[in-house]
Amino acid sequence: MDYNKLGFKSGLEIHQQLDTKKLFCNTSSFLRSDEPKYLVKRKLHAIAGETGEIDEAVKYESGKDKEFVYQGYDSISLIELDEEPPLAINEEALEIGLHIALLLNCDILPVSQVMRKTVIDGSNTSGFQRSVLIAKNGWVETKDGRVRIDTVVLEEDAARIISREKDKTIYRLDRLGIPLVEIATSPDIKTPEQFKEVALHIGDVLRACKVKRGIGTIRQDVNLSIKGHPRIEIKGFQDVKMFIPTIDKEIERQIKNLSSKNLKSEVRKANVDGTTDFLRPMPGSARMYPETDLPLLFISKEQVDKSRRNIPKLRSNIREELKKQGLNEELINLIFGENMLEEFKSLVHLSKDANLIAKILVLWPKDIAKKLNIELEKVYDILNLDVFEYVIKESVKNNFSNSEIQDILAKIVNGLSVEQAVKIEKKSLDEVEEFVIKLVKEKPGLSVGGYMGLIMAEFKGKVSGKEAGEILKKYVK
Repeated sequence: MDYNKLGFKSGLEIHQQLDTKKLFCNTSSFLRSDEPKYLVKRKLHAIAGETGEIDEAVKYESGKDKEFVYQGYDSISLIELDEEPPLAINEEALEIGLHIALLLNCDILPVSQVMRKTVIDGSNTSGFQRSVLIAKNGWVETKDGRVRIDTVVLEEDAARIISREKDKTIYRLDRLGIPLVEIATSPDIKTPEQFKEVALHIGDVLRACKVKRGIGTIRQDVNLSIKGHPRIEIKGFQDVKMFIPTIDKEIERQIKNLSSKNLKSEVRKANVDGTTDFLRPMPGSARMYPETDLPLLFISKEQVDKSRRNIPKLRSNIREELKKQGLNEELINLIFGENMLEEFKSLVHLSKDANLIAKILVLWPKDIAKKLNIELEKVYDILNLDVFEYVIKESVKNNFSNSEIQDILAKIVNGLSVEQAVKIEKKSLDEVEEFVIKLVKEKPGLSVGGYMGLIMAEFKGKVSGKEAGEILKKYVK
């Protein structure tokens, strides 16, 4: 497909949850799975905004005349119920937003207005979403040239959909108000491959900062068009692998539509097979108006300078540092995958062997979980940072072997106290030497590895591999 000839241009929007309390109230962002404590029912109606117009997307949703039911908990405040004004912006969320903006080479705005965006699909009890522009004019470098970052915005996430019926939708309020950072690029992307490259780079930036992880914590939208066709927004990408096939199918759909005389901008939903379905008309500026319950947001030069001094490193840079410490790709990927980088940093100074620290943190707990047939999460509930630190210190002091350390960790998970688990009954080296002499005499001709396996099996962690090897050298050349 000749994207240049087609006049293809595209931009990306990424919405990522931040790992903090909510944006404009002091409640937890933990998602609940237990039964709700109460229900609230609402109906929302479209009204004109500051411009005197009713937005097209708002009209469309309002015409459905649906009832909305909200599931609430003891962790939900009156702010989520729209029964109380919002609090000042979450400073931790703002700090994370500044880190992301600086990593994307953006200019930070010294003053900004919190805005309301009209949303009446029921996902916001108030009928609007609060958002605030904190940075603009950034860029990402790609193999095919620079792609500009238009805006970085902090905004509230919507309530979670639990079920949909013909005339009613049920939402859960636990997600409503969780901080999102919205990153929007300019329409500078000229090929699906470049699109994927930009998405991966922004993903690297986000993972360097304090963001939530897992399914549903990130949403990626695509804006694209070809020459002669109005802009289309595709919402709901979860997998970066689907960017290229979905974009190609949308281009094919737009080519077929060019003969139509009634082409309109619209929002479409991404499907798992790469196709898209109509969602609603494209929203306009009529649904945005100032938040009257909050003052202007001021971001001082001192605050920006502080953020710049504390800016986190990108994962690609950290990966190179971990390689220099001697870690292989498997261990590095496990550290990132289990989100154990901070724990690794806090423990690595305890031993000269960085590989040992990595194995204790991310490799052996997985082995223990598999062996004992329990969830890895439960293993980590027991093997917390304090336990790891104690075991590592004792291991270094007593020169424990890898198998001994694994055995200690397994004993702790099985319920033994940390202090009891590290008390390894050592066999005297004379006893080990007697066994080695007898073994070599009874089983002559084995390899060194063969003998070592039998010795370690006999003493089951009560002698280190180093000690056994030194004794074996006396009798096997």
